[in-house]
Amino acid sequence: MSWLHRPDPLPGAPSAGDPVETVVVPRSSDIGGFEVRRALPSARRRMVGPFIFLDQMGPAELLVGGGIDVRPHPHIGLATLTYLLEGELYHRDSLGTQQAITPGALNWMSAGRGIVHSEREQPERKLLQRSLFGLQSWVALPTQLEESAPAFTHLPSSDLPELSDRGLYVKLIAGSLYGEKAPEPSALDMFYADVTLHPGARIPLDASHDERGLFSIDGALTIAGQTHAPGQLLVFRPGDAVTIENTSSKPVRFMLLGGAAMPEKRYIWWNFVSSSKERIEQAKEDWRQARFDTVPGDEAEFIPLPG
Repeated sequence: MSWLHRPDPLPGAPSAGDPVETVVVPRSSDIGGFEVRRALPSARRRMVGPFIFLDQMGPAELLVGGGIDVRPHPHIGLATLTYLLEGELYHRDSLGTQQAITPGALNWMSAGRGIVHSEREQPERKLLQRSLFGLQSWVALPTQLEESAPAFTHLPSSDLPELSDRGLYVKLIAGSLYGEKAPEPSALDMFYADVTLHPGARIPLDASHDERGLFSIDGALTIAGQTHAPGQLLVFRPGDAVTIENTSSKPVRFMLLGGAAMPEKRYIWWNFVSSSKERIEQAKEDWRQARFDTVPGDEAEFIPLPG
C-alpha cells in the first residue's frame, strides 16, 4: 500500500540531517497512589500541536488491593483522551457517564466549561493481581469551544481505523493521518495513532503537519541513523522529512501525535487549561466553593485544590 511509503531524504540534502528537534525524558509523578511518567508539559516542551499533557501509566503489575484510584476532580478547556494497552479502568463523570475503559478503545471527554470525573478500578478487579498499561493525553480546545457544553464519547476498538502493510500496523485513535479520519467528535486539526513496526519495517511521517511528535512505548527505533530508546517523547523539526524504522530484531511500538499549532497561548494549572489566566482563577474558586457538578455514584470523595 503506497500511502505508507515515501522516498527517504537524499544524502547531503537539508532534510537528510537529524529531524529530531527535542527529546523529552518523562519525569515520574503520582496519581491516586500509582506512579506515572509525564512527558507533557515539560521544561523542554510545553505542547505538540494541541497536545498539552501526556502521561504514561505503567506498565505495572498491580497487587491485590492496589491500583489506580483517582478521586473526582474537575477539568475545563480541554479534552482528555484515555487509551489503554493493557488492563482496565472505570470512568465516571458529572454527566452521569459510567464506562469501562479497555485496551484499544478511545474515551474522549470534552470538559468545555467544566466537568468532574473519576478514574478508578472496579472492586472485583482489585481482588486480582493484574496488569495496567496505558496513556492519558489532553488536547487544548479551540477558543470557540472552551466554554462549550461538556461531553463524553466512547469508541470501541473496532470503530477505530486500522491500517497494515509490509510489517507495520497503525491504529488511528483521533484526528486524520495517512488518508484516514478517526470518528471522534473533534474540531481540532490533529492526529493520534498507535503504531507497531516489525523488524525491517519503516513508516514516513507527513511533513505537512505544523507540529509532530513520537512517544516511544516499547523497543528501540531508528530515525535518520540515530537509535532512540523507549520511554521518550521525540519532537520533530517543522518541515523535515521523517522516516521511522525498526532496525532491531524485535517489534517496536510508539504513538504518533501532533497537529496544527494553537494560534493563542494556553495556560495550564493543575487540571485546568485555558487561553485566559482569569478563567483559570475562576475555575479554582469554583472548585474551592463546590460549584462544579458532582459525579453520580462517586460523591463521597474528591481531590482538594492544591496548595
